[in-house]
Amino acid sequence: MARPPRTRRPAAPVSSRQTDRRIRILHAASELGTREGLATVQMHDVAKEAGVAIATLYRYFPSKPYLFLSVLEWHIERFLGGRDGDPSAGEAADAVTEVADTLIALSDRLLDHRLLASAVALSSFTEYASAARSPIDIVESALGRRLLCLLGGRTDGETGRSRVRLLVYSWWGVFVAMLTEEISAGQGEADLRLAVRLIAGS
Repeated sequence: MARPPRTRRPAAPVSSRQTDRRIRILHAASELGTREGLATVQMHDVAKEAGVAIATLYRYFPSKPYLFLSVLEWHIERFLGGRDGDPSAGEAADAVTEVADTLIALSDRLLDHRLLASAVALSSFTEYASAARSPIDIVESALGRRLLCLLGGRTDGETGRSRVRLLVYSWWGVFVAMLTEEISAGQGEADLRLAVRLIAGS
């Protein structure tokens, strides 16, 4: 069967059955990525592991990089608990510390599965370099929304949204440096705390 063209837009699930099927695919890709990494995993392996037809897999995930980038987003959403955070958190004096703690804990969670982390990191570079994926505002991602909530009044207006984007980009850069062992986990934590303080502390 011919693969769908790379420019095909992914379908969004419209029923609980389709949502469950999409989650099965994400879980299967996560399990395979954890065991084998990106290079070894094939789309037909993911479809078989998830118990879906290959056409169904490509309907929701038009490419392997897109699939693994979606796995990253899914893991972040699961880590954050599917919530946007406590609306009162941004009023706390230690909101900056809460943001840093969240980003450090997220890094630790992803680094517990290095092969999977490597797969999603590589996929992010591949997918974002492609024209197939529509541009997204990182502030509207699960992580962006959580940071907006934690920082509260510090994120008013466009300057506030820029702070959140800078925080996510800084976290990602430090995470990749830890993943590739360019820096130690301890140095990564220190760098993240400094970045959050400089970006969101005022």
